[in-house]
Amino acid sequence: MADPFADPTATYPLEQIRLHGHQVAYRKAGEGPAILLIHGITSSSDTWDRVFEPLSERFTVIAPDLIGHGQSAKPRGDYSMGAYASGLRDLLVALEIDSATYVGHSLGGGIAMQLAYQHPEFCERLVLVSSGGLGPEVSVMLRAATLPGSELVIPWMTKAGVLGLGRNVGHLLGRVGLQPGTDLEEVARGFASLADTEAMKAFVHTLRASVDLEGQRVDARDRLYLAGEGPSLIVWGERDRIIPVKHGREAHELIPGNRLEVFPQSGHFPHRDEPLRFAGLLRDFIESTEPAAVDYTRLRHLATAR
Repeated sequence: MADPFADPTATYPLEQIRLHGHQVAYRKAGEGPAILLIHGITSSSDTWDRVFEPLSERFTVIAPDLIGHGQSAKPRGDYSMGAYASGLRDLLVALEIDSATYVGHSLGGGIAMQLAYQHPEFCERLVLVSSGGLGPEVSVMLRAATLPGSELVIPWMTKAGVLGLGRNVGHLLGRVGLQPGTDLEEVARGFASLADTEAMKAFVHTLRASVDLEGQRVDARDRLYLAGEGPSLIVWGERDRIIPVKHGREAHELIPGNRLEVFPQSGHFPHRDEPLRFAGLLRDFIESTEPAAVDYTRLRHLATAR
């Protein structure tokens, strides 16, 4: 059995491809039906390191660093959901991947839904992991980062010891509602990446495209009925304090025929908290369902009927 905690960077190093003049970093391994793993904001393909190897035993796994994140380019440009979706479509085309199961975490879930909506012919299945875009509620930490002047505050935070989490841990936990463990580690690692000026600018542009002081502005709930046209799976951590699990439960009611799995002991990163369970669940979901087949006549009828 594969070691879920093995570091994929040694076996599956980042590759680079140039799309529309910008470098895009990605990891790719395995053979079989394709899985596109889409990470969340301030994260990178590294977030999937604990499930990359077990998944690549049966599938072709593609895990990119989104533009503005990780080792990909961080240009001054469009950081909307639509732009991210188009960029991933272009990556699949460039890698000669005809279709894939989309797996999106947090911001990546919103991007996966947008990609499935814009380009349904590429989407075999949709998997949403603690996904954004399903309701207004989101952590106060992210809402505050959209305020004017946050570009000046965030670099100070990354240098002022806030991310050290030693003597400040109790205060920080109380302020943002996070629990010790994976969530705190991943948020700290993500904010540490913003010490890079270009990464910080990309983060602010990305966040402001979908979140404001009142919460998430991008809301896919009015189109979730379209997700019922193919197999869909929702995975959430019961202890998620960044995006509440109620979003997953409400989406479960709105998507016809979908499957909901809640991990009772997990927070915002169930794929890192319980990687073997997550990989097994995803493998079972893919192998027990048939890929979606796009019927544009039916899609037109569904859209206009609403």
